[in-house]
Amino acid sequence: MALRPILIHPDPRLKAVADPVDDISDELRQLADDMLETMYDAPGSGLAATQIGVMKRIFVMDCAKKEGTDPQPMVLVNPEIIARSDETKVWEEGCLSIPEIYADVERPAEVAMRWLDLSGSEREQTFDGFAAVCVQHELDHLNGRLYIDYLKPLKRQIITRKMQKLKRERQRA
Repeated sequence: MALRPILIHPDPRLKAVADPVDDISDELRQLADDMLETMYDAPGSGLAATQIGVMKRIFVMDCAKKEGTDPQPMVLVNPEIIARSDETKVWEEGCLSIPEIYADVERPAEVAMRWLDLSGSEREQTFDGFAAVCVQHELDHLNGRLYIDYLKPLKRQIITRKMQKLKRERQRA
């Protein structure tokens, strides 16, 4: 397993749509392992392949956040939402590609997803609460969207300027 560098907004790769995964290979399993290690190290609750510059439709997540709870890593390949609730919920979201910046985003409160697991089996599950936010946030990454795209333009510009400044500071360090 290896830690991978996480792209910071603005980066054109974060706005690109990821390509479908054609084959569940050992290389893909290694990518998933690297993504999980990178996500846990960051630390975060989810990580899309596009956030590490890999333009494939795969993301990892672990929404088990309670103290003393065992990790519950999930790997979702070619995920798609197959149903959304009419009810919405507002959550404060953050992103590993937009470090230390949080904003309220309104999303469907519940979603049903279909994806392939690392054995190539098709899976379906309904997510609610924090897990619903996580799967929608990560799927947005695979579709070239960031959570700040849901914000008003002025707030989005302020956040983008902060990230540009952060990137300049990191390059100097």
